[in-house]
Amino acid sequence: MTTTEAIELLEQFRAGKAGREKVLRAFQAAPVADLGFARVDTHRALRRGFPEVIFGAGKTPQQVATIAAKLMEHEHRVLVTRITPDHVNAVRKKFKEAVHHEQARCLTIDRRPLPKRTGPIAVVCAGTSDLPVAEEAAVTADIMGNRVELISDVGVAGVHRLFGQLDRHGGGFAECGGRVGFQTGDCGAHQRGLWRQFRRFGRAAGNVEQLRQRHDRGEYRQWLWRRVRGEPDKFPGR
Repeated sequence: MTTTEAIELLEQFRAGKAGREKVLRAFQAAPVADLGFARVDTHRALRRGFPEVIFGAGKTPQQVATIAAKLMEHEHRVLVTRITPDHVNAVRKKFKEAVHHEQARCLTIDRRPLPKRTGPIAVVCAGTSDLPVAEEAAVTADIMGNRVELISDVGVAGVHRLFGQLDRHGGGFAECGGRVGFQTGDCGAHQRGLWRQFRRFGRAAGNVEQLRQRHDRGEYRQWLWRRVRGEPDKFPGR
């Protein structure tokens, strides 16, 4: 039960649509269900807005199915992450409506989808090999009541690949061109240098449309390699 659902239940009680016993059962339930092998937090949604997420790695299929069943006694939705097909089969024996998100390695049960918040969340990943984690993030954000758009294979070595998404996310990606800097420590000095040059190019372009036009004309690549070779820092039109 989320905070919103608790308020709805109290409103139903005040309007005479829910009996006292139903309300008492909802709020008097023990906050922890001891299953022997796990202690399930049944009040997580009331405190945090979403039920406890089941981490499937290291758990047997039967353990995952048992935890999911206990949560569904109190909740309308469950998210299980890092699962195998055996976990999926065990849960589906109890809940036919369970949805397997294969690439995300997740399973969801959502009997009452949360209303979607305004504005999308963009999940952006560097390469195709990162898709499982990106898909997991997208599934998680979606079941928590968010609109999600997944954009893949836009790593910093080819950050210009974001430009094709400017019509959807122009304002945010302009900041990528103008302000975002490399913070990771595993990239080479050459890569860091290239990224700094792209940042300078983005600031000089001034806005998204100019950045897009310059990229389409090939100015970014030409200017970047002039900088790498140590030639004068001169932008067209400056």
